[in-house]
Amino acid sequence: MKMVSLEEIKEISVVSASKIVMLVIDGLGGLPDAKTGHTELETAHTPYLDQLAKKSICGLIDPVSPGITPGSGPGHLALFGYDPLKFSIGRGVLEALGIDFELTKNDVAARGNFCTVDDDGLITDRRAGRIATEKCAGLCKLLGQIKLEGVELFVLPVKEHRFSFVLRGKDLRAELNDTDPQRSGLAPYPAKYLKIIAKHTADIVNEFISKSKGILAKNHPANMILLRGFSKLPDIPSMGEIYKLTPAAIAVYPMYKGLAKLIGMKVFRADGGIQEELKILADYFDKHDFFYVHVKHADSAGEDGDFSRKVKVIEEVDSALPQLLNLKPDVIVVTGDHSTPAVLKGHSWHPVPVLLYSQWCRSDDVKEFSESACLSGGLGRLHATDIMPLAMANALKLTKFGA
Repeated sequence: MKMVSLEEIKEISVVSASKIVMLVIDGLGGLPDAKTGHTELETAHTPYLDQLAKKSICGLIDPVSPGITPGSGPGHLALFGYDPLKFSIGRGVLEALGIDFELTKNDVAARGNFCTVDDDGLITDRRAGRIATEKCAGLCKLLGQIKLEGVELFVLPVKEHRFSFVLRGKDLRAELNDTDPQRSGLAPYPAKYLKIIAKHTADIVNEFISKSKGILAKNHPANMILLRGFSKLPDIPSMGEIYKLTPAAIAVYPMYKGLAKLIGMKVFRADGGIQEELKILADYFDKHDFFYVHVKHADSAGEDGDFSRKVKVIEEVDSALPQLLNLKPDVIVVTGDHSTPAVLKGHSWHPVPVLLYSQWCRSDDVKEFSESACLSGGLGRLHATDIMPLAMANALKLTKFGA
């Protein structure tokens, strides 16, 4: 079925007092544990999510397309109704915006990881043991002193091992490959231009990498860097323009705040866990009609291959769910931006469970919130971009299409 365009959605969107809450548990989907045959979500004790699922309509979503493993940016864009194949936003831009760095049209940004390499230059840990943010800040200060001819350099701490890398100057291009091979046992890649017009930028990036390598050589475990998601500011319509919403985001990690900011959400900063995020939701519930609440640590646990920790994160979300339910939003969506099975230690192509609750939805026979249960849900298997129109419809924020 053809997706309705954002321009068409814009034409039928209306302002109303109803409220939508979209709770995104990052990396929610999983794969069965070899011993139990259950995924992380199926293993977790989730009485409140299960009760909500019984009153909802459920299904599975593909963030990009069946068989395609999405990054967090495309996964979230799709949830907000933006076709990720049309609106490509690089990770670098999202990281920079997430820490409130004011990007200009002359900037090229990338997301950086401090990593660990052995004596042969092969990666042994892509995240340098998730060094403390304070350690990251000190290393960024060192790298920020590197001089590169003809450009201004910014190296800014984000969180733990992550940093934001920004070049500012004339004629810079973002058509570069990632230097991160995405797995251990390989050497970091050099920056290579994907179009000849980006050769000059690739040379500058490789000069920065070379100088960084010398500076970090004795800084184990953060003795090398990886760069990915080279990008420039895109042109993208805001959620306010399209949906006539006053959207807000509540998130801890900078990248997700950056994405929310880029599409016009008011961003509320949270430093703690889901309890703090839902308190912020309650405090500002009367001020906005759409809330995006992001839970990161399920994804982190999946990437670390820690099945039990991912189960625990899901259970923490479930135990806090009454705080959300007590606010009585008109529409509740619970899902993830992608699957991150602990057994794979990374993002995967597997569809993600979703539930949609409102007084107007046709509830199905799903009795619990899990991958296997949602497989037979009333929504079936659909594209993630369909979730936002469904949420809007159930909030009675869409008028009739056509005569």
